[in-house]
Amino acid sequence: MAVITLFSGSYCHADDIAEQVARELGYPTINEKLLEETSRRFGVSSEELQNSLAGQGSFLGKLTHTREKHFAYLRLVLAELIQSDNVIVRGCAGHLIPRTIGHVLRVCVIANHEYRVAQAVAQSKLSAKDAARAIHEDDKRKFACTEFLYEKTAYDKSLYDIVLPMHDREVTEAVRAICDLARSEPVQTTERSRRAARDLVLSAQIVLRLAEEGLTADVHSENGEAILSINKNVVRLGHYRDSLKKVAERVPGVKSVSTRLGPRYRPASANPWSNIEGPPKIMLVDDEKEFVHTLSERLRTRNLESSIAYDGEQALTMVRDEPPDVIVLDLMMPGIDGIEVLRQLKRDHARVQVIILTGHGSDLERRQAEELGAFAYLRKPVDIDTLARVMREAYTRSGRAGAELQE
Repeated sequence: MAVITLFSGSYCHADDIAEQVARELGYPTINEKLLEETSRRFGVSSEELQNSLAGQGSFLGKLTHTREKHFAYLRLVLAELIQSDNVIVRGCAGHLIPRTIGHVLRVCVIANHEYRVAQAVAQSKLSAKDAARAIHEDDKRKFACTEFLYEKTAYDKSLYDIVLPMHDREVTEAVRAICDLARSEPVQTTERSRRAARDLVLSAQIVLRLAEEGLTADVHSENGEAILSINKNVVRLGHYRDSLKKVAERVPGVKSVSTRLGPRYRPASANPWSNIEGPPKIMLVDDEKEFVHTLSERLRTRNLESSIAYDGEQALTMVRDEPPDVIVLDLMMPGIDGIEVLRQLKRDHARVQVIILTGHGSDLERRQAEELGAFAYLRKPVDIDTLARVMREAYTRSGRAGAELQE
């Protein structure tokens, strides 16, 4: 039958659902085996692997591509483990399995915010405020994985075959829906899907070799023919293509290698700031270090340099020393939250334009932000070109851009 990936928000009964599905179908859950085998083979602790999945690695690790390597290790071991189907993969690890494998049922278990807060209060004896913060922190860790892999939020429906909202159904209903789908014809193993699973092992081996060389590409292989898709901006595209091919060609089992530009590739010329006489002063404020450094790197590919603050107090101090033109500000942070930072900024530095970028803002917070003078209110994950465009518009309003700016 199928491989089942089960991804869930916190306080959505995922443990009960996974246990009952495993019991009814006779499927083992392989996450513990995945971590143990990856740790044994590559000499990385299970804790380090879990931290990489949750986007909690150090900034030094980011500079040395540690996270890319950890993902490559996990992807290879997982590719080998799912050669025998009829297994359950829980959490972020399931996102490492590509859609080229047809006998995978991708399930998301989630509920609305109010339901999750109520469950957290009942189960953990937290206050509603603390429960909301705990849920937000858990979601940020999960968003880090799908943002890294797909530039999408963890609960984006396009990532799943079925999304089960638990605020309007019982656990038994969810279990029945998953089991019925797992037994259905569309997700049964076929010779074609089995070949795709075998090909995944070779693709994972190529990705690992690339990661060890500090290179990244999305890899699809079929019968030894490997296609490498470039999904990031590179300075010397021809040289990068050659480097990818040389590494991939050395992997045993590879017969041929070709490269192409992927759908997320953005050439350096796609820059909405090209005619700005700047440079603009930009600050990013977010306590999620992995996210904010990734965002800073993506802006740099559009020739936009930015300073970074990890909390509201640090941001206000930096602004007092050297006010930026545009601030991209998270809402939920430890200490001073985004709304209070916005209030103080507009009071003391009215020229500074503030763009709210949040993963879990409410309609009330949107209204508060607009009333306090936020330039824009955007949701994570955001398309980087959309953000760059809004930042340009905000910079124009800041007054430093000059009357000669051309749209």
